[in-house]
Amino acid sequence: MYKFFINRPIVAMVLAILTVIVGLVSMTMLPVAQYPEIVPPQITVNATYVGADAITIEESTALPIEQQMSGVEGMEYMTSTSSNNGLMNLTVTFDVSTDTNTDQILTQMRVSQGQSQVPSQVANQGIVVQKSLASPLVMFALTSPDNSLDSLFLSNYAIINLNDAFTRIGGVASVTVFGSGNYAMRIWVDPNVLAGRNITVSEIISAIQSQNTVNPAGRIGGDPVPPGQEFTYTVSAEGRLTDPSQFGDIIVRSNPDGSVIRVKDIARIELGAQTYTIDGNYDGKSSAILALYQTPGSNALQAAKEARALIAEMAERFPDGMEYTVALDTTEAVTEGIEEIKHTLFEALALVVLVVFVFLQGWRATIIPLIAVPVSLIGTFIFFPPLGFSINTLSLFGLVLAIGLVVDDAIVVVEAVERYIEEGFAPKEATMRAMKDVSGPIFATSMVLVAVFIPTVFIPGITGRLYQQFAVTIAISVLISTFNALTLSPALSALLLRPRKKTRGPLGWFYAKFNSFFGRVTNGYVSVCSGLMRKAVVALAIILIVGGIGGFSASKLSPGFIPDEDQGYLFASMSLPPASSLERTSEINKQVYELTKDIPGVEHVIAVAGYNLLSGVQNTYSSFLAFTLEPWSYRYSSENVRTMNLRAIYQEVNARLQTIPGAAGFAFPPPAIPGIGAAGGVTFILQDREGRSPEFLEEQTNKFIQAATARPEIAAASTSFSANIPQIFMDVDREKVLKQGVDLSSVYQTLQTFMGGAFVNYFNRFGRQWQVYVQAEGQFRTDVANMDLFYVRNKDGEPVPLSVFTEAQRTQGPEFIYHYNIYRATQINVTAGPGYSSGDAMAALEETFNETMDNSMGFEYSGMSYEEKKAATGVSPTAIFALSLIFTFLILAALYESWTLPFSVLISLPIAVGGAFVFLWMRGYQNNVYAQIGLVMLIGLAAKNAILIVEFARAQYQEEGKSIREAALEAARLRLRPILMTSFAFILGCMPLYLALGAGMNSRRILGTTVIGGMLFASIIAILVIPSTFYIIEKMGHRKKHGEEPKPIESSESS
Repeated sequence: MYKFFINRPIVAMVLAILTVIVGLVSMTMLPVAQYPEIVPPQITVNATYVGADAITIEESTALPIEQQMSGVEGMEYMTSTSSNNGLMNLTVTFDVSTDTNTDQILTQMRVSQGQSQVPSQVANQGIVVQKSLASPLVMFALTSPDNSLDSLFLSNYAIINLNDAFTRIGGVASVTVFGSGNYAMRIWVDPNVLAGRNITVSEIISAIQSQNTVNPAGRIGGDPVPPGQEFTYTVSAEGRLTDPSQFGDIIVRSNPDGSVIRVKDIARIELGAQTYTIDGNYDGKSSAILALYQTPGSNALQAAKEARALIAEMAERFPDGMEYTVALDTTEAVTEGIEEIKHTLFEALALVVLVVFVFLQGWRATIIPLIAVPVSLIGTFIFFPPLGFSINTLSLFGLVLAIGLVVDDAIVVVEAVERYIEEGFAPKEATMRAMKDVSGPIFATSMVLVAVFIPTVFIPGITGRLYQQFAVTIAISVLISTFNALTLSPALSALLLRPRKKTRGPLGWFYAKFNSFFGRVTNGYVSVCSGLMRKAVVALAIILIVGGIGGFSASKLSPGFIPDEDQGYLFASMSLPPASSLERTSEINKQVYELTKDIPGVEHVIAVAGYNLLSGVQNTYSSFLAFTLEPWSYRYSSENVRTMNLRAIYQEVNARLQTIPGAAGFAFPPPAIPGIGAAGGVTFILQDREGRSPEFLEEQTNKFIQAATARPEIAAASTSFSANIPQIFMDVDREKVLKQGVDLSSVYQTLQTFMGGAFVNYFNRFGRQWQVYVQAEGQFRTDVANMDLFYVRNKDGEPVPLSVFTEAQRTQGPEFIYHYNIYRATQINVTAGPGYSSGDAMAALEETFNETMDNSMGFEYSGMSYEEKKAATGVSPTAIFALSLIFTFLILAALYESWTLPFSVLISLPIAVGGAFVFLWMRGYQNNVYAQIGLVMLIGLAAKNAILIVEFARAQYQEEGKSIREAALEAARLRLRPILMTSFAFILGCMPLYLALGAGMNSRRILGTTVIGGMLFASIIAILVIPSTFYIIEKMGHRKKHGEEPKPIESSESS
């Protein structure tokens, strides 16, 4: 093939130009994301039972729906929370390979099957099924700088004008407003007034239900009518009410004297909030916080970009006194990380060019590899659309590493051509001869590099998708590079390369010194190789010793999964004593802001009182905070990096939170992969599989946490579950109720009105539908003794005080009930100890469980921990590595038609792997997914060096009749230059990864450390033993083939 393109170079150039053009067009159409589509689809089911406590909604709503949901196709696990504010949230997590739309349909069908088993009040409120993720994509804060607009207005302005617009953006699944709650028509009743007018709550509710209705009235003259009807009129009547004054005019009772009692005579009516359980705060100011949640599988960057553009456009129509701020944009880490990797690409390219120029010593020779790189990299994007790939961290990592690989093939061609030109051949003839020598090794190395990644196709789940995107990117770029090396590079070599002229000046002096030094290095290298051939035991000892050091280093590495990254923000959770009021919690949030606003690196503080991010439960004594940080470029500058790196900020925030009296708080990182769980660290689930009381579950949880935190692998473990929240139990004596002739439902309805607010029906305003509630005025809800002021009516129409058949008992109970796969459970958030990984922490937790819990208890994982556990129990990294090794061996055996020659290529692999583990250990990194990807890649990289020597040596002794020893030494002498050139081009190309700072730095550093450590050992140590191992294996194979008695290797032929 190469002969055709050497004779017709324009064809090669046209193919390269077309490849670049099509690649650029494909690149512009690709979505940009932090990761491939690796976030498992999640479907949420939300239900409301107004006034219900946690256990009531658990038993009446959560369990029936969960039982129907169990076993739905593709489900991995489900969790639910049933809380005292009457809300039930069920989250079903599906396998990453499923389709989100199908998952939603399946979930909706199961919910429909269970809907007949839930209370009618729940069904009437509506059960909502939607696609969503656990953590917000973007958060906006609406504030009023001049305090002219209150939180209720800000929240409902967002609900009315922004929510629907945001959810119409592709990729936005839902919007939650953390603020004062939806508008609601509030009927505030005074029990003293009701008693004075002899009116009960049930009568007010009944009056509203009958007079606030939709009333269709029909048509006059509508067909069929007698002949002669000339007009048809639509008849309308007053329907739902819209204004507080209209509700005030509702007639509750008509007295015998003709007078009437209206709602306004006995109650205060206002357009208030549906709930008063959330308080939003931004930088110490009251605000409405809009949290946008991403649709699983969507383009996060595009969704965030459109959301920011939309609110900027809407801001032009904001009322006076209102403004917005982008409080948190989680995609900034994606954008910054992608930009960092783009910079890395250019830095790597520049370093590669420098190495090539130093070794090849001429612009003509340098320009050929330089052209090959963009053709191969840009051409890779052609295959992304049909494969469904995006431009993401993994694919760009693949391209960064591919720079050093794709330049190798061109270097090998150019170096071989120049060698023949120096021997006196014309450029075209030199190119023909060189291609005859190197086309085999180029093809072999490419096949090996592709083969090492074949096993990644069989890896399931998130790990598989991480491997596959990276692997396929490299494989495609290598294949394109191979094609270029057999077409474009020889064509350009024949056109551009000329006999070298002596360079004068400083550059000439440098070249002379470099060539002299390299000559001495080559002679020394050949001498060492010759000595190792005589002492084969030493060569084998080198392999074993370096491999053993690597194995020791590997044993010291902690297992990991995905490293936590600096994503530009931190979360925190604050907890006050149980049953503390929302007012106290909001005050604590203001203290947090004052304490943390001046921490170096912290830019803004978002606080939401009444919400616990870790449990997803609303309660008055918890709050959730988000600290957005200064830009990475500022924090990781040379003067700020020590005080403003993520760890330093994290430690300072935690230290200051500990100083707040009357509250317990801690900071925690967001999940390593946004959308999988709500927090970083380990999420451990402790289950009670026999359905005992919440008190028993709390006792077991505390016992487990106490034992776990005593271990060095666990720095902290906490849970938001408690079964001892102060509560009041209303004991209704049903026998007394019936004896008094009172309707039992009116008793419970009055209780609900007094304490929780009774939902009546709906009204319309601002183009929306809102709810109507009747509830006692605030001053009557401060003490349970005020229940004496409420009355119900018996069958004789006489008022009976509630206190006659109710008794308030102080008790304790859970704020919420958490389920994991139907079982009652607690979620324990765990932080690994210093120097330990999440894998270490998980192993410690499992050991603690086995030591402290009996068979009636169980454990599971959630979020990122579930995925890590799934990866650890699935296809192991060792199996992947072994399969890659086997595939490489088989490819080499097929290429060389030999079962022994592949051993010459692969026997030095322990040195490269040992180098990777040594470097990882020295830098204190974990053996995680990125390290494992690098180790798999090292099989191909290390084999590449060996192939360049082995292929040439094989040709020397088979085709030119040289002895095995002479052939091996000649190959070592001639191939050292291209080996070191390609190896150091690759190593320097990876240096930007090794030294990375800023967004995504941990993953880049781990990958860079793995491949650089391995390649340094392979390029400095392994190349010393490759000629000798080739000599040993071929000598043994040759003797066996010819039936010779094997002689001691040490006494073999002399040089």
